[in-house]
Amino acid sequence: MSVTITPADINKLRQSTGAGMLDCRKALTESNGDFEAAIDWLRKQGQKVAAKRSDREAKEGVIIAQTTSDNKSGIVLCISCETDFVSKNSDFVAFAQSIADAAIANNVITAEELKSVAVNGSTVEELINDKLAAIGEKIAVSRFERVDAPYVASYIHGANRMGVLVCMTKEAIDAGKDVAMQIAAMNPLAVDETSISQETKDREKAIAIEMIKAEGKPAEMAEKIADGKMNKFFKENTLMAQAFVKDNSKSVLDYLKSVDADLKIIEFKRVALG
Repeated sequence: MSVTITPADINKLRQSTGAGMLDCRKALTESNGDFEAAIDWLRKQGQKVAAKRSDREAKEGVIIAQTTSDNKSGIVLCISCETDFVSKNSDFVAFAQSIADAAIANNVITAEELKSVAVNGSTVEELINDKLAAIGEKIAVSRFERVDAPYVASYIHGANRMGVLVCMTKEAIDAGKDVAMQIAAMNPLAVDETSISQETKDREKAIAIEMIKAEGKPAEMAEKIADGKMNKFFKENTLMAQAFVKDNSKSVLDYLKSVDADLKIIEFKRVALG
């Protein structure tokens, strides 16, 4: 026996799921008026949409960088979408924030673990599918990073378009913010020269040697000149050697020493859109 689907039923489902009116009507019709079954139907539709959109690029999104209350741990995640119209929507930003809050509250370690964390009675994976069904764009937790240290500083730049975490050997609130802003602005590859992989060093040096030879320099000189270019590479691309953005007369290492001789950066994470 068919069940009459009322406008109130449709609106209730719409308010609960965020799906469109026509989708809600079809969901209730397909589930014979069963509200929970209709929600499941919409989620299944969301999963189908996700499959259809698997080849779509989600270059927009919202990035949240956040620490625990004791600043001993931090997470940075990106909830990606396809258009800036969605990413700039206050509801979508709040949606991303709710997932970040849940990750912190549940001590989440990995992106896979995050999928099963509950937020208001639904898992993050279910919420992603619901949001996808509601707005019709590919949505995903496209990046998730977790760090632990004696002190973690976080920084969000440019209306949630970039997030930075900085792991330090001790608490230093102002220095943590300054270094995080440095990382956001200058995009270093690593903390220092020892943190850059040997593969990267070998590749950069090989490129330098080839460029020097192409300039007509003798092969026996190429090695020495390449060493000089590598020193410049490290100065530009390692955090400790970079010129401090707030005072170019000193390096980031010099700045940290001026704050506290024992203060050191352990690692950092930088996640940006695009």
